[in-house]
Amino acid sequence: MKFLDLARVYIRSGGGGSGAVSFRREKYIEYGGPDGGNGGRGGDVIVETVDGLNTLIDFRYQQHFFAKSGQGGMGRQRTGKDGDDIVLRVPVGTEILDEDQETVIADLTELGQRIVLAKGGNGGFGNQHFKSATNQAPRRANPGQPGVERTIWLRLKLIADVGLLGLPNAGKSTFLSVTSNARPKIADYPFTTLVPNLGVVGVDGVEFVVADIPGLIEGAHEGRGIGDRFLGHVERSGALLHLVDGTSADVAEDYRIIIGELEEYGGGLVEKPRLTVLNKVDALDEGELADRRAALEAASGGEVMTMSGVAGNGVTEVLRALRVLINREAAASDPDAADDEPWTPV
Repeated sequence: MKFLDLARVYIRSGGGGSGAVSFRREKYIEYGGPDGGNGGRGGDVIVETVDGLNTLIDFRYQQHFFAKSGQGGMGRQRTGKDGDDIVLRVPVGTEILDEDQETVIADLTELGQRIVLAKGGNGGFGNQHFKSATNQAPRRANPGQPGVERTIWLRLKLIADVGLLGLPNAGKSTFLSVTSNARPKIADYPFTTLVPNLGVVGVDGVEFVVADIPGLIEGAHEGRGIGDRFLGHVERSGALLHLVDGTSADVAEDYRIIIGELEEYGGGLVEKPRLTVLNKVDALDEGELADRRAALEAASGGEVMTMSGVAGNGVTEVLRALRVLINREAAASDPDAADDEPWTPV
């Protein structure tokens, strides 16, 4: 399945049916009168989050969604049929933006959420509605209200517990592949990851979701490389895992590039709980490892863990540390959602 996280769609709700102008005429029955029914109501355009979707690819092949209009009223006081609603089914984590791509109409973060994007028009009144003691034979009816037509954007932000950050070839996809059943593309050249990948990671009987996004380079906020638009997929993460390539000539500069891009992107990413890990340490001797770890700790101003995704060294310890960050963030945002006792490594 191809990945698509941004789509423009055109929607239109149904117009209301017109009211009818009709008079009762039945053989052998005297005293006729107005009996025109009301028009039916137009259908709504609704968006709903459903399970089993993690892409907006369906909206590449269909961009126009028009609800049915209401049926006009009829004689014998018959009301027209209401128009059918149309439902856009989207993944959890979808944002609905106005045509300017900046105004957020709705943010759908829970399964089963339903939002009416365009309300159908009301049906018009038939001439029976206007009957009164002084106007016993009205010859007018209302037209139905028109539907609402608008252009919207759908933007998907994946929901994961941990977001992976790093320069291209920092080992993010390798980490995801060895800790989960995900099978992202892995190769010895930059930008092998072109779309975000999700994996379910488990440690000590506890599972959480990790999102791997394409690598960032210096100037990504200006559109260099793949750009920084995929950073939206880690905005909802409870914690970030920043992998730094231990074989790089300047690990401190690599760290500063990523932090600089987070600051330029905004969205509170740079303030999120973050675990910094020096990766690919199996390719370093003890002296190189000590020097580069010290340089990275000086640049980050905190503790740095070491790991080798290929060899598996330190992977379990990193997963346990991530779980601590997730629990801590959950307790800070919603104390009732956290465990009764904080989780600690055994």
